[in-house]
Amino acid sequence: MPVRPTVPLGRRLYLGAEFLTLHGGGPLLILFVRRAGLLFGLLWIAALLAFLSLRHQKSEVQDFSGEVRRISLRFAVLAPLIILLTWWVWPDVFLSLPKQRPLFWLLVMVLYPILSVWPQEVLYRAFLFSRYDSLFRLAPVTIGASAVAFGFAHILFLNWIAVGMTLVGGALFASDYSRHRSLTLTCFEHSLYGCLIFTVGLGRFFYTGAAWHS
Repeated sequence: MPVRPTVPLGRRLYLGAEFLTLHGGGPLLILFVRRAGLLFGLLWIAALLAFLSLRHQKSEVQDFSGEVRRISLRFAVLAPLIILLTWWVWPDVFLSLPKQRPLFWLLVMVLYPILSVWPQEVLYRAFLFSRYDSLFRLAPVTIGASAVAFGFAHILFLNWIAVGMTLVGGALFASDYSRHRSLTLTCFEHSLYGCLIFTVGLGRFFYTGAAWHS
């Protein structure tokens, strides 16, 4: 297992404090203020700044079509399980969005990957791996940090299902990103599962309006 080169202790302490501030303090600040505009504003500002810092970084993917096939095959296995579980546990909301608001559902399917997935994957995969590799040093530790940070960010929705699902999803996306280092591929994978979640009826766990005004 490759280990990243050792960096000075002072540098690691600085990066550690920065990581906790951004990925711990950021979500807590938004949760304290509870303004949807602040959430999306900070998400996009942070993502754009992070993306600019990565503009000279190139993807390390060697077999793009092979990676797409791998991601798609796994989704083909997991998607029916998610669908069946939702139908079994939450039959009252199963497919509620496409049934009750089909035009809005189509809008979500188009805009969600752009407005939500892309900035999240820039911050929690591309930037996190690039910026904090030297802090965590071991790939499994960086993967774990990415998953935990991603899950913790979803405390904003004030339910354990959102946190649990994104913790598992974050581990999956981070593990794959650690292998292929492609922002395009990780956005593709995230979009597949995210669009499925909103389609089957689990999107209600990822809605700040219900969480902050209940």
